[in-house]
Amino acid sequence: MSKFSEHNFKNEKALIRVDFNVPLDKDYRITDDNRMRAAVPTIKKILNDGGSVILMSHLGRPKDGPTDKYSLKHLVHHLQELLGDTKILFADDCIGADALAKSKALQPGEVLLLENLRFYKEEEKGDEAFAEKLSKLGDVYVNDAFGTAHRAHASTAVIAKFFPGDKKMFGLLMEAEVASAEKVMHKSEKPFLAIIGGAKVSDKILIIENLLERATDIIIGGGMAYTFMKAMGGKIGNSLCEDDRLDKANELLKKAEEKGVCIHLPADSIIADKFDAAASVSGALSNNIPDGWMGLDIGEIACETFQKVIHHSKTILWNGPMGVFEMEKFQHGTKIIAEAVAEATTNGAFSLVGGGDSVAAVNEFKLADKVSYVSTGGGALLEYFEGKILPGIAAIQS
Repeated sequence: MSKFSEHNFKNEKALIRVDFNVPLDKDYRITDDNRMRAAVPTIKKILNDGGSVILMSHLGRPKDGPTDKYSLKHLVHHLQELLGDTKILFADDCIGADALAKSKALQPGEVLLLENLRFYKEEEKGDEAFAEKLSKLGDVYVNDAFGTAHRAHASTAVIAKFFPGDKKMFGLLMEAEVASAEKVMHKSEKPFLAIIGGAKVSDKILIIENLLERATDIIIGGGMAYTFMKAMGGKIGNSLCEDDRLDKANELLKKAEEKGVCIHLPADSIIADKFDAAASVSGALSNNIPDGWMGLDIGEIACETFQKVIHHSKTILWNGPMGVFEMEKFQHGTKIIAEAVAEATTNGAFSLVGGGDSVAAVNEFKLADKVSYVSTGGGALLEYFEGKILPGIAAIQS
C-alpha cells in the first residue's frame, strides 16, 4: 500500500471512491454537504500534482436500476462550487462506453463524476467482473469513503485487487479516519472514557463488550440507560426498555466489575408524561420514575457526575446522545456532555466523536472544531470499535 501524501499523481488518472451519499430535498438541493466537503482535500492534492480525478459513489438505495431521483447529476453543480474553476464532466453511467471514453479523454486538472454505482446490483453484491470494469477507468485507486468501509462492495473492497500495491491507497479523509480510530482503540492514553448513548442496548452490545477490554470508564446515557436501570431493579415508569436484554445488561455490568471498568449510569433524569416536544416535564431519580412518565434526558446530578469523569479523561470516544436532543426540552444533557468533551480536549485529551447523532450534536452546538476528530462514518466506525475487520480498509492494507 502506498502513502497518499507521498504519491505524485502527475499525469495519472486517479479513480477515487468517495462517499457522496448526501441528503437531497424534493428539489434536489443538498441539505448537508459535509461528506462532499470532506473529499475536497484529496481531490485537490491530485489536481495540484497534475493528475486528473474520476469520482465514483453511491447515492441512496435505488431499488430498480437507474432512477432520476438517485442520479449523481444532481451533485454536479455543488461539486463545481466546491472545486472552483476546475472543469467537471459527468458520465451518465459508471461503466460502459461513455464512461470509458470520457475517462480516456480526461486531461490533467479535470474531474469526471460517474453515475450512481448502485444503479447496478453488482455493486452491492461485490461482483468481481463489475469491479474489474470499474478498475479500467483509472491508473491509481484511492479509497476515501470511510462511511462505506464496512461494506464488501465492488467499488469499496473488491476493486483493489486489480491494482498493484503502489497504485492503491487511502485518501486523506480515510487516512485520518483510520489513524484516529486506531489511536483510540490501540494507542489510547489512560484514563480512557467511552461515552455510549442512543436508544437501544441491542445496537451497542458488541461495542460495549469490546470496550470493556480497553476502557477505564464507560458512561451510558440515552434510552439504553433505562434497560440497565431496570436490570438493576429500578423503577423506570414508561421509559424505553428492551426487556429481552435485561440479562445481557446485568452480564455487562458484572463483566465490567470483574475487569475493573467503571460503568457510569445517569443518577437522575429529566422525565416527561409523553414523547412529545410539548410534554409536561419534571425530574426524578433514574431508578424511581413514576408510572406514566418516561426519561428523555439525563438530569442535573448526572450532568455534574459525567462532567467530572470527562474532565478526568485523557482519551474520549463519544458515540450517541444522552437524550432526545432534537427536542429542545431534552437537549440539555447532550449539550453539557458536548461542552465537557470540548473542554477536556482543550486541556489535552484526545477526543473522537462518531455516529450520526453525536456528530449532529457537536455540529448543532458549534463544537465540531473543539474536539480532536469528528468521524464521517457512523456504521463503519461502530463496526471498527466492535472489533470487526472492515473490508474497505483490509483491501488496501493487505
